[in-house]
Amino acid sequence: MKFVNAVKAYFNDRNWNREDMMNPDEIPLHAHKSLKKVYLTLFCALLSSTFGSYLHLIWEAGGLITDLSSVASLLCLYSISPWRVKRRVVLLMLAAFFFGASVGIYTKYFFEIDQSFVVSFLAGAAIGFGTFWFGAMLSRIRIILFIGCLLYSYAFMYLWFVIASDMIFVDHTVRWMRKVLSVLALFMGYFVIYSQEIVYNALSDDVNFVNCTFTVFFNLPAIVVHAVRLELIAQTEHYMQS
Repeated sequence: MKFVNAVKAYFNDRNWNREDMMNPDEIPLHAHKSLKKVYLTLFCALLSSTFGSYLHLIWEAGGLITDLSSVASLLCLYSISPWRVKRRVVLLMLAAFFFGASVGIYTKYFFEIDQSFVVSFLAGAAIGFGTFWFGAMLSRIRIILFIGCLLYSYAFMYLWFVIASDMIFVDHTVRWMRKVLSVLALFMGYFVIYSQEIVYNALSDDVNFVNCTFTVFFNLPAIVVHAVRLELIAQTEHYMQS
């Protein structure tokens, strides 16, 4: 409910309504090009992060070195001029890779989540972003790109977790699939709203797609932590009532 209220307040601040998200009009060409760049960069960043997470799973590659490398990549990303786009993209991919290799240490310590779940979660998010990128390659119609790709991303992510359940989830299939899909559904909903923000900004100014990718990518952990916090609150309330 809090998330819904936050979305309503966000829309009201920008004088948006449902028609801004669900109309059959084409997205202006300049804004559409910006969206495609953000979608492609996000897809590549999630693939890089998934690969790093997978290396941590099979070789235990994560540790202090990958933590420091991720921070160093981010510091270099901020220090380099926005006009040096290719170098900033490379640094973003490196930061995503080292993040994927490092994040399993913290999820294991704070949430007792195995690395195999982290790999599957990041792969599911990559599938979701890949769906939006492929949809943007085929259409500029707003309702198809936002709502259609959102529904297709849910379907493909669900299919991925059904396939991965036999390989990864073992004894906790139903419970973990439900939780992970709920978090990814929440994140993809946020991503659609942020896509509208990109279109909104692109109509009046150039969009820095590297900065947009960075914003979305590192909002993913925040949404995961928020979802875990809500889950813990719900469990605590249930325990107190019983």
